[in-house]
Amino acid sequence: MEAFMYNVGLQWKLDFRNKGILLVYYIIPLVFFLFMGGVFSSINPESKNTLIQSMSIFTVTMAAVMGSPTPLINLYRSETKKVYKVGNIPLWVAAVSNFISAFIHISISFIIIFAIAPIIFKAKISDNVLVYFILLVLCIITSLLIGTILGLLIKNTSKLTMISQLVFLPSIMLSGIMFDSALLPKVFQKVSEILPATQSMKLMTSSYIDFKLMLPIILITIALIIVTGILLRKISVE
Repeated sequence: MEAFMYNVGLQWKLDFRNKGILLVYYIIPLVFFLFMGGVFSSINPESKNTLIQSMSIFTVTMAAVMGSPTPLINLYRSETKKVYKVGNIPLWVAAVSNFISAFIHISISFIIIFAIAPIIFKAKISDNVLVYFILLVLCIITSLLIGTILGLLIKNTSKLTMISQLVFLPSIMLSGIMFDSALLPKVFQKVSEILPATQSMKLMTSSYIDFKLMLPIILITIALIIVTGILLRKISVE
C-alpha cells in the first residue's frame, strides 16, 4: 500500500512538471471560467444560477478527456511499461495512480471555481452542497473513465489530440453548459443523452434528485468501468 501511494504521489508531481497537462488541468479552465463567467453574467443575469455547475463540468470534461490520457500513452507506449513488468508491478497500478492524481488536480480546480465564483460573479451556490459535491464526484469519475479508455486505446499523442477533441467539443456544445440544450435540434438532443457532461448538468441543475434521474449516468459509468477493465486486462497480457 505504501508503494502504491508513493506511485500516486510521484504521478501527481510529474503532472505538475508537464506544461501541457497543467494547461488543461488548471490554466485553460480557470481562464475560461474568468472570461466566460463575466460574459455569461453580463448577457444573461439568470446564468448566475448555473454558472458554477457549467464551469465545473467544463473543467472536469477538459481535464479528464484532454489531460488524463497523456500520461497513460507516455507509459504504456514506451519502455516504461517493460520496467513495470521487470519490477513485477501490475500494469493497472499506473492507470489507477493516474486516475487518482487527475482526480486530485480536477478537485483543486473545482474548489477554486466554487470558492471565487460567488465572490466575483455573485454565482448561486447549490442549496444542498453535500449532494452537489457527491454528484460532482460522480461526474469526475465518469469523465476520467473516458480519459482512461482513451489513454489505453490510442497509441500516440497526435491521434489523442484529434480524438479527444471529437469527444470534448460535443460534450461542451451539446450538454447545455453553453446554452439551453432545449434549443438544439431533436436529433442532437438524443445524441447528447449518452454524454456524461449532459447527464451531469441535468443532475446538478435539477431541483430534486431521484434514482430515475441518476440511472443514465450510473449505467454509463458501469459500462465505462467494464470497458476499462477489459482494456487493462488486454494490455497486461500483451
